[in-house]
Amino acid sequence: MKIYNTLTRKKEDFKPLSSGKVLIYACGPTVYNYIHLGNARPLCVFDVLRRFLEYMGYEVKYVQNFTDVDDKIINKAIEEGVNFQEISKKYINEFNKDSSGLNVRKATVHPLATENIGEIINLIEKIIEKDFAYALPNGDVYFKTRKFKSYGKLSNQTIDDLRSGARIHVDQMKEDPLDFALWKSSKPGEPFWESPWGRGRPGWHIECSSMAGKYLGNTIDIHCGGQDLIFPHHENEIAQSECLTETKFANYWMHNGYINIDNEKMSKSKNNFFTVREVAQQYGYEPIRYLMISSHYRSPINYAPDIMEQCKSAVQRLYNFKENLKFAVEKSSLLKEEAKINLEDYKLRFINALSDDLNTADALGIVFELVKEVNSNILSLKSQSRETLEKVMLIFNEMMSVLGLLYENKNSEDNKLNLEIENLIKLRENARKEKNWKRADELRDLLNSKGVTIEDTPQGTKFSFK
Repeated sequence: MKIYNTLTRKKEDFKPLSSGKVLIYACGPTVYNYIHLGNARPLCVFDVLRRFLEYMGYEVKYVQNFTDVDDKIINKAIEEGVNFQEISKKYINEFNKDSSGLNVRKATVHPLATENIGEIINLIEKIIEKDFAYALPNGDVYFKTRKFKSYGKLSNQTIDDLRSGARIHVDQMKEDPLDFALWKSSKPGEPFWESPWGRGRPGWHIECSSMAGKYLGNTIDIHCGGQDLIFPHHENEIAQSECLTETKFANYWMHNGYINIDNEKMSKSKNNFFTVREVAQQYGYEPIRYLMISSHYRSPINYAPDIMEQCKSAVQRLYNFKENLKFAVEKSSLLKEEAKINLEDYKLRFINALSDDLNTADALGIVFELVKEVNSNILSLKSQSRETLEKVMLIFNEMMSVLGLLYENKNSEDNKLNLEIENLIKLRENARKEKNWKRADELRDLLNSKGVTIEDTPQGTKFSFK
């Protein structure tokens, strides 16, 4: 497998630290609101990465944090007149609902910043001891950015080109404007923890260095997240971690591209900001997941109503194929002769696409090539080999599992409805066998009134909902 490494700006052969095992750290959300479309992309993309690695036989340990104390969470709590923990707990639950809706598997560990305060304080003390950080009289602790000589290597900037980034508190007492906060002294009414520097709470960046080290070790295989995290967040993580360990914090850095809304960058100020929840209410969760993996993860993707309709149609086409395949297997004979289709070639090409820097766009293209050939050369035949159909179904299901698609299970009400429809179809088939065409037409009309379209095929009657 080859991975484009943001640190080296080139594709590299992936070689894990330990044979057969992969350690991944993915930056999680700050839980103060529903996740937006920009949050959904790394969730879906790196879920496919994890699934693919496991499909290829690796044991993956996947850690994704929750930032559950932060200025935004505190402000939201003040706005709603509740404790900050109520806000973080509420939106962790909402995150889990959306994540489940997108078919994103739970991380091996989902650590919370507030559950690791002791480890964070211990890490900051070690950084101060090595003279890479200093405490101010007011209790703030800052990292000495210029002292870390390779600072800027991830974002490919020289230290004199850099400016203070998002979430960095501006303090006139700082030794250097580029120094960033490791610990923030608490203001009146804010949550706090006792520390050697007084009451306060962690800075944003330090929590990830602490938790990555705690759960994965000094060096991890892959660190991933959105492109917007390269600077300052990931740059600061490297500095905090490597100043102590003097080893690589992560061997491979993977960053997904931005999401545009109608070809403009998503932004609250432009009023083109959409949460996953509101988009899912209109189109469903699965078309969102499809959108997120329909382009190469490093490319920007565009969200627009017509694009979502295309994604919805594409997902439906895959569902239709799966249903047609299932129907064909049920109606097929036990013929042993193989149809002329090279299934192993499709499987190999699918694996090669994902092995080439997780090219989900090409992988989906190969899936649809398979669908087209099977529809044209196998499902169109009057007599079909069950052995061939079962092999097609096996490979197709493997592909869908790796991509995390076709996961919407029919509920009990749907199953009851399907059973009713199937019974009506059997009655109609019997009427046709008895050449009772009037009764057959009446049953067709009844099915049509229930929103069901039927199609008479050489293998039997198929149905679909309008």
